[in-house]
Amino acid sequence: MIVLVVIGLLAGLTTVLFGFGGGFVAVPAILWADGALGAAATEVAVATSAVVMVVNAAAATAATSRATLWHLRNATPLIALLGCGGALGAALARSAPAHLTTWGFVAYLMITIADVLFRPGFLRRPSRIDGPGREFTISPALGVPIGTAASLLGVGGSVMTVPLLRRGGKPMNVATALANPLTLAISMPALAVFLTSTAVAPMDGPYFVGAVDFRAAGALLIGALPLVIWLRRRPPRLPDTVHAQAYVALLVVSALAMALSPGTF
Repeated sequence: MIVLVVIGLLAGLTTVLFGFGGGFVAVPAILWADGALGAAATEVAVATSAVVMVVNAAAATAATSRATLWHLRNATPLIALLGCGGALGAALARSAPAHLTTWGFVAYLMITIADVLFRPGFLRRPSRIDGPGREFTISPALGVPIGTAASLLGVGGSVMTVPLLRRGGKPMNVATALANPLTLAISMPALAVFLTSTAVAPMDGPYFVGAVDFRAAGALLIGALPLVIWLRRRPPRLPDTVHAQAYVALLVVSALAMALSPGTF
């Protein structure tokens, strides 16, 4: 539990700096902590990650300036479709084979890493944005696919939304801040589905509701929440390019952590 609290600090840091909501950190950590559940551990990790992301993303969103959130004023259709995708992905996660979810997580990150490294517009902001100057640059058509993949794998969707916002011309501090309310839109419906799961019923204990391990979630949040609140009040000032490079580095670390988690092979 002490280890989870410490890992929660990293979850809080990634929520504020990268808009992850903590999912990238939480899934490998919970998969390790609940490895004794066997095949059910993967669903438990994804479901418990949803709790961490809902709370962290809500706290970060509440502390985000209205001027930044104003960018979402035309994004209502996208937010609704992200929620639909979140519920769908959670339903799929309840019956998906453990290895599919685990290696899907790794593949999802590796594809994103390749994308942000080799396609222009992420590590350095594009000097010219093609097309009309829209206030929001993610098409509603992507809502269901992003929400489904994110809740199926427990990653919140920011791995897709941050690069899309970045290529639309947003600086990293704005793109990562906007990722939190979008993560919240995905994670809330997903959590509702996970709370009705029977994945761990044979080994149920007082800390489980559905597939959610509230003891592990609580430990992570004890570490994460104070840091989220503190950093939102005193945001670190990183050069834009350094911020983007750190985002890529964290994706690499998360992919390696998941690939090396107990039960992956």
